[in-house]
Amino acid sequence: MAVKIRMKKMGRTHRPFFRVCATDQRKPRDGRVIEELGFYDPMCPETDARAQLKGDRIDYWLSVGAQPTEKCATLIKKYGSSGTHLDAQREALERLGHRKDYTPGPVTAAPQPKAEEPKAEAAPAEEAPAEAPAAEETASE
Repeated sequence: MAVKIRMKKMGRTHRPFFRVCATDQRKPRDGRVIEELGFYDPMCPETDARAQLKGDRIDYWLSVGAQPTEKCATLIKKYGSSGTHLDAQREALERLGHRKDYTPGPVTAAPQPKAEEPKAEAAPAEEAPAEAPAAEETASE
């Protein structure tokens, strides 16, 4: 039995989703699989977060002679157990995780500056004592 590591198409119309699987090469593309080794979502907004692979299981299947397809070989090279894009993948997954936690704050009207109001009250208070002695002088005359 010859084993291939290939993608099984899932999802719906205009929304593809693939599972990376170890399959007997004589089976149809979407038929029965031996083992699922990860997934690939081409619609994910973060390029490096599109593929999630089980590196240890892929290494096992490659060690026993499984042959990956061209696209799966590229994914294994980038995101396998010793992939070249693993750091970028971790960062992309972290960014996606933070997007879910984000909630915008409530929208409120800008508060009026309260610093101007005390100044307006302080000015008449200063003027009132100045006028009061003048009024007393005129009354005593």
